[in-house]
Amino acid sequence: MIHRIPTRGWIVVLAGLGINLALGVLYAWSMVARALTTEWGWSAGQSSLPYATAVGTFALSMVFAGRAQDRFGPRIVATIGGLLIGVGLLVASLANANTVWPMVLGFGLLGGAGIGLGYASTTPAAVKWFPPHRKGLITGIVVSGFGLASVYIAPLTSTLISGSGIASTLRILGVGFLIAVVGLSQLLVNPPAGFVPQTNTGAVAVKMGPVCRELDWRDMIKTKQFALLWSMYVFATFAGLMIVGHMAKIAVTQLPSVDLGFGLVAAIGLGNATGRFTAGTAADRFGETKTMFVVFVLQAIMMGVIGLAHTPLTLVPAAAAIGFLLGSDQSLFPSATASYFGMKHLGVNFGLVFTAWGVGGVFGSMTAGMIVDSTGSYSMAYIIAATLSILAAMMTFATKAPGSISTPIEVDTRSRMARIA
Repeated sequence: MIHRIPTRGWIVVLAGLGINLALGVLYAWSMVARALTTEWGWSAGQSSLPYATAVGTFALSMVFAGRAQDRFGPRIVATIGGLLIGVGLLVASLANANTVWPMVLGFGLLGGAGIGLGYASTTPAAVKWFPPHRKGLITGIVVSGFGLASVYIAPLTSTLISGSGIASTLRILGVGFLIAVVGLSQLLVNPPAGFVPQTNTGAVAVKMGPVCRELDWRDMIKTKQFALLWSMYVFATFAGLMIVGHMAKIAVTQLPSVDLGFGLVAAIGLGNATGRFTAGTAADRFGETKTMFVVFVLQAIMMGVIGLAHTPLTLVPAAAAIGFLLGSDQSLFPSATASYFGMKHLGVNFGLVFTAWGVGGVFGSMTAGMIVDSTGSYSMAYIIAATLSILAAMMTFATKAPGSISTPIEVDTRSRMARIA
């Protein structure tokens, strides 16, 4: 039966947006990393380790979180995620200048797992309330919170560190995010069984349209499309997450006489949120792979641009552009997963695709840390990232939905309804 989209659907979208605004603490890590190097004397490699661990754990937990939310529902899984990220930040606050492990355990393992559980529960719950032709838009709205988070978390973190120190800052953030995520998680709910959202209005017409097969994770991983999507995601996130994790230190390296503070992190956040929304809308109109090609090519170009940016007027726009492109990736890949493999098993399917985000983020962050520790420059890291982005762009030409079939689609334009006949 086809239904009008209820207010509850939009409540789920806004709740998911709010949860991601809290989970986006990951994108403010460069502010903490800078404090760890300047106040506690940690090396770039040491300060990259908790972030890299969080990225990897986040990605790995998405597999189990996706399957859990498919089985138990988004509310329970997101609530556990909120508890984990809160406790994780409290554990991280036990670290000091000579003790790294609480930061790795708390922020990296517990926090990363909490972020994964929460993030995995928001998008699938939201898109199920809306028709397929709006999945890119809805995905973009929900995940934009994750990128936009750094706009407020970065200045908040900077102010708290200046006034209270690193440990107290982590405790304050831990309590605040625990309350926020657990509270908003209670609003997440899947639509009732048999719910089919309405679409367009007008006279009835029948046409042929492409419909993807509903594949579970076992069938999905056997397709070449999964391998291509996964590889492209690794290459794309290597570049984007490398910059996010090192942005504050990049600024110190390339603009040693200028303190941009949290301005660069905020610029990345604004670009990230805008990219998620814009790319989602573009994917609905032009398709995911065409949009991906443009994003990957631009990302390669921006690696060269940021390498040449040695003034605030060049570095800030470059950071915002890279944030925009990384945000675009975060909107395009869940949308492509739904388009290629169906909605029924989206939670676990995208969890598996999302492991690529973790692989790219871990190697991007750690590679950049090792390069700058040994050479004092990010130049080689930029070259590697640009090369991988070009490879990702080339792979879009071989990527399309597996086994798409054309089936009659009955469109009732008088009652704003469209359904498969």
